[in-house]
Amino acid sequence: MILQETYKLENGTRIPKLGLGTWCIDNDKAAQTVRTAVTLGYRLIDTAQAYKNEQGVGEGIRSCSVPREELFVASKVAAELKTYEAAAASIEETLEKMGLDYLDQMIIHAPQPWNEFRDTKRYFAENKAVWRALEDAQAAGKVRVIGVSNFLQDDLENLLSDCRIQPMVNQILLHISNTDHDLLNFCREQHIQVEAYSPIAHGEALKNPVIAQMAKKYGVSAAQLCVRYVLQLGAVALPKTADPQHMEENAAVDFVLTPEDMAALMQMEHITDYGEFSFFPVFSGKKQV
Repeated sequence: MILQETYKLENGTRIPKLGLGTWCIDNDKAAQTVRTAVTLGYRLIDTAQAYKNEQGVGEGIRSCSVPREELFVASKVAAELKTYEAAAASIEETLEKMGLDYLDQMIIHAPQPWNEFRDTKRYFAENKAVWRALEDAQAAGKVRVIGVSNFLQDDLENLLSDCRIQPMVNQILLHISNTDHDLLNFCREQHIQVEAYSPIAHGEALKNPVIAQMAKKYGVSAAQLCVRYVLQLGAVALPKTADPQHMEENAAVDFVLTPEDMAALMQMEHITDYGEFSFFPVFSGKKQV
């Protein structure tokens, strides 16, 4: 069963292959969402300072029926925080908000502030400073795994060139019709575990007739096909939902896509429109300047 399977990270920590994303889940609904997910077998819960639901997620973690050490709790340093001091203070604030003694994972949410995402300024020096704050947090036992999100190869190379601890994960937008093979290969070469947020393309994949047709072939839903796809790429899948039925459906992916079907999905035409969500920087399709 996929909810019981894990990947081994570079420092030996085990991370569940499937987790629950909590983006766009209101703080007052987050605790019950987490408790429901844990009851259904989820052990990886992913939040972020920017989601403004860390307090609710933390409440769910503390009040669920599973011991803390059996859960993998992840958050993210806000993209706008680009100094050592601001990042270090934010980690303390996250722990306080969540009511936890430690986080299993803390990552930099983006290489640039959201209003400058993929613009000319790269924030290389600033990201090194934030990275030092994460390294120190791990050394202090406040965080078990540190990493990044939305980082391109040169963003990663910048950290790898001058770090005490290398990034262990890179959480990226990864789904059928949006697969950066070069970045995936680079992460594999550097032993950086890829995590896939929005593996169902924030719902847009459900409208794709090719995906629907292939899902029918396997007797599964389009959402299940999408989750299975990123798992077979070797990524952690982090579908976002507050719906218990969808949580169960997303976890019922104990089937295998054939090499031929995986190849076809990997070569699918790149998505150009995320509908009403296209205004979010990560869905804008903007390339690095």
